[in-house]
Formats: sequence, C-alpha cells, structure tokens
Amino acid sequence: MKKLPKLSFWQIWNVSFGFLGIQMGFALQSANVSRILSNLGADLHSLPLFWIAAPLMGLVVQPIVGSASDRTWNRFGRRGPYILGGAIVAAVSMFLMPNASAVVAFMPVLLFGLLMFALMDGSFNITMQPFRALVADMTPSEQRNLGYSTQSFLINAGAVLGSILPFILTNGLNIANTSAPGTVAPSVIWSFYIGGSVLLLSVIWTVIKTKEYPPEEYAEYKGLDNSNETDPQYKGFVGFFRLLKITPKTMIQLAVVQFFSWFALYIMWVYTTPAVSQHVWGEAIGESATKGAQDAGDWVGILFAGYSLFAAIFSTQMSNLANKFGRKTIYGFALLIGGIAYISTFFLKGGDLVHLNLLFTQVDVPSSAVMWLLPMVGIGIAWAAILAMPYAILSDSIPADKMGVFMGIFNFTIAGPQIISGLIAGPIIKYWFDGEAISMIVIAGISMILGAISVNFVKTNNQLQS
Repeated sequence: MKKLPKLSFWQIWNVSFGFLGIQMGFALQSANVSRILSNLGADLHSLPLFWIAAPLMGLVVQPIVGSASDRTWNRFGRRGPYILGGAIVAAVSMFLMPNASAVVAFMPVLLFGLLMFALMDGSFNITMQPFRALVADMTPSEQRNLGYSTQSFLINAGAVLGSILPFILTNGLNIANTSAPGTVAPSVIWSFYIGGSVLLLSVIWTVIKTKEYPPEEYAEYKGLDNSNETDPQYKGFVGFFRLLKITPKTMIQLAVVQFFSWFALYIMWVYTTPAVSQHVWGEAIGESATKGAQDAGDWVGILFAGYSLFAAIFSTQMSNLANKFGRKTIYGFALLIGGIAYISTFFLKGGDLVHLNLLFTQVDVPSSAVMWLLPMVGIGIAWAAILAMPYAILSDSIPADKMGVFMGIFNFTIAGPQIISGLIAGPIIKYWFDGEAISMIVIAGISMILGAISVNFVKTNNQLQS
C-alpha cells in the first residue's frame, strides 16, 4: 500500500476553507433563528420544537450523502459535488428565510420561516458531511490532528464573522435592528444576504483548489481493491442496517460523549437569546419585543462571536496539545471547562449600564452583559474540541472505503441528542423553571460536565487493538 502523501499547510487550509462560509451561515442561524421565529410569532416554549427541524434534517441527510459520496466520482471529485450542491441550496435558503413575511399571502408566515429553516439546515448538512470525510481522505494519519484543528479554526473564524454581522450592521452602519410585528429586522435580513454569499464563494474556492485523488490512486493509498465500489451486502436499506452491526466500538463509545455535549449545545443555541434578554436586560422576547430585547439579541451575536473567537485561538494550539497530551485528555479537559462556563452565567445578572467603545461604534449595555464574555472563553474551548477531537479520534477506526457513510452515521450522535433536547426542553422550562431561560443554560453546563466524564470511557483504535 502506497503511503498517502503529506500535504502542505496551505493545501490543508484549502481543503477546509469552504467551512469558513458554511459556519458563517451556521452562526447566523444559531444566533438569530430563535429571534426570527419569535418575531414571526413562535412562543418561548415552542422554540425547541421548531429547532428540531435542524437535527432531523441532519439525521436523514448526512448518512445518505456520506454513502453516496463514497461511490461518486466526476470532474468535481468525490466529495466536491455534494459540497458545492449543498452550498448552492444553503445560500438560496439563507436569502429567503428572513423574508418569510413577504409570502404571507401564500402560506402562514411562521410555517414558511420553519420550512426555510429546515431547508437551510438540511443543505448545511449536505455540505458539511463531505467536508469531514474530505479531511480524512486527503491527510495521512499523522496530519489528522492538524487537518481537523485547521478545520476547527476556519469554522470558528467564520462563526465570528457571522455572529457579529447583525451587531456591526446596526451599530456601525445604522441599519435598523427593529421591525414591525411579524417581520424581521433589516440588520438580520442583510446579514443573511451577506452570509449566504460568503458561504457560496468560499465553498467554490475549496472545490476549485482541492484536487481529490481519483479512484485508482485513492485505492492504492487506502489499500483497497476498488475505492469506487461498495460491497453489495452494504447496499440499500438492508445494507445500511448491516453497516450498523459493524459500527466501530470507538464510535459507540464516542456517542455517549456526543450525547451530553450536543444536548448542551442545542440548549445554548435555543435559549441563550431569551436567557440574555431576561437575565441581563430584564426584557421578554417575542413578536412584540422591545428595543431592549432586540439589543439583547444583537449582544448574543457578540457573545457567540466571542466563543467562536476563543475557539479559533484554541484551535491553533489544539493539534500540538493533542500530540503532546493525547486527544482524549484535551477533549475531556475542554468539555469540563465548557460545563463550568455554562453554569457560571447564572451568577451574571443585570447591573448598571456601562459605556463601551468598540472602535467601530459605542454602546451602552448592562455590566453583566460584559461579564458574560468571560464564560465564552470556556465555551469556546469546548466548542473547538467538539468540532475536531471526535473526528480525529474516530477517523483512525473507520475503514477507508466506508469513510463517508460512517461519518454520516456518526451524525446520529449529533442529531439524536438535539432531537431529544428539543422534545423535552420546552416542558422542562415551562413546568420546572417557569419560563426562566437561564436555568436551561445551567442544565447545559451539567450535561457538558457529564460529557467530560464520559471521555474517560472511550477506547481509541490503538487501545482496542492492545
């Protein structure tokens, strides 16, 4: 078997560059969908149910795309056609979602918003899944930490840009962040236009600059007879369940960690905006939200940019740390820090207004809003590890000819906990916490700490063989 050639840093950079735009779109979704759906009429208790559309799409889409990309080869490559196709649909849905009120004559505005949300997230999944497999396709084992850490850096760089866009447009360019009931603020609409455009352009860059190995060469590097053929027993619906029977033990063990960490992340994305609005600004959110609630929504963009920035910084060192201390050690440490950070937000409430000079603008925010930036350091460290370490650990345990489909199946461990969270979070906040969103952030912290503990029970490929 020929040894897979090492890539230069810039080749590794180009392999993952499209993730910059994908995550810019995903960050806009994470920070603004609760706000958009609330403006369109969704209440606080129903928000988790609307958000279930995202993991449901991933649950269905990623294994199908992964399996198909394992068997595909054309002039755009093996993973390239799906990366590019998903990006086109994602960009279009980003252009349409914040304009849901424009189609009120054709269907209920909230229903259209939900449909565009589902389409947007589904296309994100079509694009993201092949990117995970592409890194494993193109890098030898000794470059996997660097490959996934670089991907994590670009993901978080894109997330910073996406998260702060509405704030910059409002406070730097004076684009309004308020709107009439049942409509979306212009600053959010323009943010989605910009994000969709960057997403498409960055993905095109990766597809053009990354030359995937053709089937025969790929087979030589991976020790396969024919990399473009699938064992007949693993084809079709029945074959999919046969695949599940040969799921690597490492994947099953990582699934427990993934459950706790993604359960926590889902809660954060759904409830950070109402938590900051209630706990820091003392304002409710909804269709008739006050300017204070809209300002809180803008500030959540800054907070999400903060954790993404800290994640990007940590990503630059994560490869070296993982090489020195081990992937599991860094993974568990990061989740522990993240869990503590979530819980600490409970103690950061209200306060007098403080004046901030942000270079491009000046704003007045409650003092605790500034303090919320501190937990974002820990959350960013956890997020960086979640984006990289499970895939780096798993990639050495997956057969090369089934890399795409198993990476897709691994998405069950992301979608599943989010679906469960979506089903139970609404009743929990309604009946246990009387609508106090900050209590849900504490629940997220406890879940993340349980994830950190679970890392200890993961056996890597080398440990399983010893």
